[in-house]
Amino acid sequence: MMKSIFLLLASLSAMTGVGLGAFGAHGLKNVLSPELLTVYQTGVTYQMWHALGLMGISLVHQQSPESKLIYWAGWLMFMGIILFSGSLYLLVILNLKWIGIITPIGGVSFIMAWVLIAIFATKKQHNSRYKNARS
Repeated sequence: MMKSIFLLLASLSAMTGVGLGAFGAHGLKNVLSPELLTVYQTGVTYQMWHALGLMGISLVHQQSPESKLIYWAGWLMFMGIILFSGSLYLLVILNLKWIGIITPIGGVSFIMAWVLIAIFATKKQHNSRYKNARS
């Protein structure tokens, strides 16, 4: 059994983010217009920040594996990386302008993941150790 799907997805997202960032900085710098390079860099930036967010989710998920909020936050965060950053990469590299309509769906996925984390953070946790200590 896998120890943490979200840690795996976070590490893969960060790894590919570094690779894609290097590819953009070295392989695309002289090929793309400054505007398209900025779009590409936005994809890399959001991928890296949300890979770190996904890593945080993996840590919280290990502490609260029963939490559906954290579970869905993890999947929404990963889907945001795929949809938001992935659509920007495809838009720039393959010149698929139509795929830009997917980008906002990825952005909404990111926002919803952060909302679920905020809800989790504000919910009163029913810790059995606390209950036992009061008994």
